[in-house]
Amino acid sequence: MLINARDICFQFPQQEPVFQHINFSLQAGEKAAIVGHNGAGKSTLLRIIAGQLSATAGELQIKDSLYYVPQHYGHYQDHTVAAALGIDHLLTAVDAVEAGDTSQHLYDLLEHDWDIRSRVAAALANWGLAGLDLQAPMSALSGGMKTRLFLSGIDLFTPAIVLLDEPTNHLDRDGRALLYKWLSRTNAAVLLTSHDRQLLDACDPIWELGAEGIRVYGGNYAFYASMKAAETSAAAHDLAHHERALKEAKQKQQLALERKQRSDARAERLGKEGGIPRILLGGRRMAAEVSTGKLKATHGDKIAGLRSQLEDAAALVEIERIMKGHFDAPTLPVGKVLVEAEGINFGYPGGELLWVEPRTVLLRAGDRIAITGSNGSGKSTLFGIMRGALPPTVGSIRLTPVRSLLLDQDYQLIDRSKTVLEQAMDYNERTLEPAWVHTLLANFLFYPAQWHQSCASLSGGEMLRLALCCMVLQSKAPDVIFLDEPTNNLDLVNITMLEQIFAAYKGTLVVVSHDARFLERMRVSSEINM
Repeated sequence: MLINARDICFQFPQQEPVFQHINFSLQAGEKAAIVGHNGAGKSTLLRIIAGQLSATAGELQIKDSLYYVPQHYGHYQDHTVAAALGIDHLLTAVDAVEAGDTSQHLYDLLEHDWDIRSRVAAALANWGLAGLDLQAPMSALSGGMKTRLFLSGIDLFTPAIVLLDEPTNHLDRDGRALLYKWLSRTNAAVLLTSHDRQLLDACDPIWELGAEGIRVYGGNYAFYASMKAAETSAAAHDLAHHERALKEAKQKQQLALERKQRSDARAERLGKEGGIPRILLGGRRMAAEVSTGKLKATHGDKIAGLRSQLEDAAALVEIERIMKGHFDAPTLPVGKVLVEAEGINFGYPGGELLWVEPRTVLLRAGDRIAITGSNGSGKSTLFGIMRGALPPTVGSIRLTPVRSLLLDQDYQLIDRSKTVLEQAMDYNERTLEPAWVHTLLANFLFYPAQWHQSCASLSGGEMLRLALCCMVLQSKAPDVIFLDEPTNNLDLVNITMLEQIFAAYKGTLVVVSHDARFLERMRVSSEINM
């Protein structure tokens, strides 16, 4: 085995443990994926394995070379491309030798890396970055380019173990295709976390991370999902069984308590009459209390765990039901022209126009359109023009006034300066009584303890649920919904919920996404390829 972990625990100071009792092993050539809800600690576990964090307790053994592709690149902003790859010192050494420096330490440093320039050029070309300036600042690269850069390091260093943390978050369709191809061909052991189901379906096994450990499911993500569905059904059956058992136990307990009370009353009378010593009476009372406690505890913890699991699943189903009811009927006649743009292009003052050829776009009521293309092709710009948020630099556009709503990966409709309750009340166009708003928040899993929580502290899944709640609080469903990479920053449970909701939406939909599975489930009818 290449990685062996025994009883790994992690806890931030003064907080509850993120996870504990983590045990796993990764074999040579194995391609494993870690799944779990947001906040389960998937990225934290990868950072511990990569050596960027120290476990609070436990033992971790890594027996070969390891390479890590992080999810976030903010701390590389001040680096050059070469420095981010960790090869700047090698390039400097090559330059020094070529300039005539014969220092022995340079020859020692370059013992196995004399060809570093040709190797890095080949690696960059393999990942679609041919000709990238190694001295360029990382701040000049897009998110997709940064991900490709770190992926090129796999070719450059040929590690035995590769860790990937949400590698498709910023990749366009072509970049994802390169990653899928690499994963299908590599001999390296791979451990990754992702919400990209196509990537997860190429992994086996699936590791489900929870607070108390890892459960291993042999098979890909599709198999894991089917197993989880079967487990949920079994859990519902178990819950019903244990609740019946508990009810029977309580009935027996009541009968036993009544018998005890009659017996204790007789014993008390005998004790007063001197028939039973006081110490024996005390012992009987204690035994009765212990017996009662055991009866009350029967199945208690198990039932609580099962009920919590099923309540979460039922709550998501209820959210889907509420949203589908809100989206029930379109308000615009099908075919009505909503956006008509001819010969449009965009450019900032003093800069070049974005597209070589001007674009012509027609959006009608009832359309379900996907805007696709590579990173930097102008998807977001066209998206903004269609929404009326950006005016085209050239060309003409006619926008029909409609009720529209933007749901993007940053959830811009959520005001981070407000509390959860304040955000909901701001969207209460239906002027519902506060009690009804409270009930609706509870339906979307925001209970009283969270109503005064700052929106800035919400997770991606919580932001999504609050955004959906705000939609319902509006007086009418939007005529057009714009989705901009909505699955980024969501766990798989919330992605599934999002798909169910917007697949049932009967209005007009415009979506930007690199997730092919998501677009398929959105029932996209046409595509604007940039």
